[in-house]
Amino acid sequence: MRFQKIHHIAIIGSDYTRTKKFYVDQLGFQVLADHKRKSDRKLDLTNGEIELEIFIKANSPTRPSYPEALGLRHLAFKVASVVETSAWLNDQGIKTEPIRKDAFTNEAMTFFFDPDGLPLEIHE
Repeated sequence: MRFQKIHHIAIIGSDYTRTKKFYVDQLGFQVLADHKRKSDRKLDLTNGEIELEIFIKANSPTRPSYPEALGLRHLAFKVASVVETSAWLNDQGIKTEPIRKDAFTNEAMTFFFDPDGLPLEIHE
């Protein structure tokens, strides 16, 4: 078995307006589809080759701990410049942690969070 690439990443959010503002208006993802369903709402988003499925479920349980809950630890996006991207995120009103070097690769990296506290990373 050989996987070609990740097809999409699915995220559960709690508030449609806040989540859409963050991923679309602030991070620059484009809406491929927006589905209202009986039990939830689903946004299909894209940015380059990255595809996100965001399910809005207002009554989902919160993340049990930061950031070391079992399962997905964080999503990391590759960028050309962490310094420039971090400054751009800050200009969008998104707070980033101080930039640091990856202990294994010595590449610049930092974290920020989506509206429900999902850790997101930018990495060179």
